Amino acid sequence: MDTATAEWAATQDDAGRHDAGHRGGGRRFGAWCAALLFAGVSAVVGCRTLGTDGVTPVPQLLAFLPWLLVPTAAGLLCTVLARWWTGAVWGVALLGLLAWFVEPYGKTGAPAGPPVAELRVMTSNVEFGRAAEGLVDAVLREKPDLVFVQECEYTCDAVLKRELAAAYPHRRAVAGGGSEGSVILSRFPLRGTDGVPGTMGMPGAVADVDGHAVRLQLAHPMPPLPGQVDLWQRELGRLRDAAAADRTTPTVLAGDFNASQDHAAFRRILDTGLSDAARLDGSYRIPTWPARTTPRFGAQIDHVLVSERFAADRARFLDLADTDHRALVVDLTLHRGG
Repeated sequence: MDTATAEWAATQDDAGRHDAGHRGGGRRFGAWCAALLFAGVSAVVGCRTLGTDGVTPVPQLLAFLPWLLVPTAAGLLCTVLARWWTGAVWGVALLGLLAWFVEPYGKTGAPAGPPVAELRVMTSNVEFGRAAEGLVDAVLREKPDLVFVQECEYTCDAVLKRELAAAYPHRRAVAGGGSEGSVILSRFPLRGTDGVPGTMGMPGAVADVDGHAVRLQLAHPMPPLPGQVDLWQRELGRLRDAAAADRTTPTVLAGDFNASQDHAAFRRILDTGLSDAARLDGSYRIPTWPARTTPRFGAQIDHVLVSERFAADRARFLDLADTDHRALVVDLTLHRGG
């Protein structure tokens, strides 16, 4: 072999080693990226599997659990490019768990006995009262029998009294500024109850619906902000206790729960025997917040929960101006029961 041939062979060997090293480095980088994505998703999915809401940022991420399919799929692509087959198994397992948890939670079934009353329920968070005028328009258009309003501060309360008092002569309210005020408006006579104590107002009542007593409870616990997850869990726990206190009287528990079906604290409320009316109508994953990105992206944290004597139909989600929540309207039918 002459000198020129030897030099050419050496150059080719160096190039081959460089290409092999480059491919090896790229695969390691892809594997690391996949591992980081899977680790983050696994922390959230692990809490969902164990039935706990964990600590920040898990409660916040649980609200968007179905969207974790996106980083999981990206991680799987990285494992294929990196030829990291153990990681691929990890990713497939995560996809399977996520697909399982995307399914609706809670009981369904046809109520026993003949129908005895029909009512339409609306719930709306008007964001510090800013959407009060838009809510009035929606109420006049949809004509609900019961309206649950969250974050209805003093100005909002005055607007509702001025515009809706004739159509809704019965009300229960907790007065407050900012996000603290809440109101239940009703066409039916109401008897006041103690409601549920909380940082924000959560009034309660018993409605006389065509001669049938129906418990009403507005829900508006604190959101799971960093540093306030314990408070959020306690207030959801109080709503759960209120739901469990009387399982014989038909019940409507409605409002901004600041929680989705992927939160353990919310599922414990459903475990008392209540059902999500939107889920009964097949609309269990339609987002209600944040309104700027719905319906393409978001979480369903506004709910109408009903006891087993109710059937639900025509759940619809309304966009109101000047609020970060969509309103929810659903038609309910009360059955006599077994």
